[in-house]
Amino acid sequence: MDLNKALIVGPSKIEIAYECFGDDSAPPVLLIMGLGRQMLGWNEGFCMELVNHGLRTIRFDNRDVGLSTHLSNALMPDFKAALAGDTSSATYNLSDMAADTIGLLNALGLESAHIVGASMGGFIAQTMAIEYPEHVRSLTSIMATTGDLTVGQPSPEVLRLLFSGPSPKTREEVIEKAVSASRLVGSPGFPLDEDEVRKRTGLAYDRSYDQLGIIRQSIAVLASGDRTIQLRSVSVPTLVIHGADDRMCDISGGRATAKAIPGADLEVIDGMGHNLPRELWPRIACLISNLVQRVEG
Repeated sequence: MDLNKALIVGPSKIEIAYECFGDDSAPPVLLIMGLGRQMLGWNEGFCMELVNHGLRTIRFDNRDVGLSTHLSNALMPDFKAALAGDTSSATYNLSDMAADTIGLLNALGLESAHIVGASMGGFIAQTMAIEYPEHVRSLTSIMATTGDLTVGQPSPEVLRLLFSGPSPKTREEVIEKAVSASRLVGSPGFPLDEDEVRKRTGLAYDRSYDQLGIIRQSIAVLASGDRTIQLRSVSVPTLVIHGADDRMCDISGGRATAKAIPGADLEVIDGMGHNLPRELWPRIACLISNLVQRVEG
């Protein structure tokens, strides 16, 4: 396992922090995490599940989170205006984040990889398959949507949690907000380990906490629009995984993704919400591994 390494990547020449697990000669699986989440969102135990299936696993911090470059000197993001349709304060979009990810592959000496994205990471993974198909061996889109605002929307309860009240400021406030969010959007079919949520949120906070960076990522998503038409051109083997009980990204988003991509397989998991509970690691790792082995074979 390579720990806390970083490379200058892509056309933006930004620094991307990453970690690798497994044999360098094994089929590479690149994991892309969601909005505001660091590479820690891919638990080491889940990464090792993939390694145990004979895969090389790579996780990394997207721009504006963790130990990767933070665009702190960028234009002040205006999230309220972006929600109203004015995304002029966007510093970048999902295509830029996809280019970062392709840049990381290139810097690691990989011409292509199996791409797995969760939530916003799924949006980035989809964008890679659209814009850089030659670098994508397979696509796994987890708890994501197409950018079509008529599908994959949060529940009213989630919207109230996200947009009501002041933003957390202190370490303790950030941790408690994460616990509250996990209770609401987590997987109702599986136990929530609140101590683990507190531990990992604290680790992420101590690595780097940047509220404006999270807002910049949010506006990047809004500025990127609907991918449905472009997804119809995707020809790489695709697996869509979605929780039947996802209150952050309604299952209609996963169904729309699978419908848009020709030949995509859809796996709906009962009891799963908008997280990756430990109990599902073996099943999800097996689904990814089966896709990888089918393509590699």
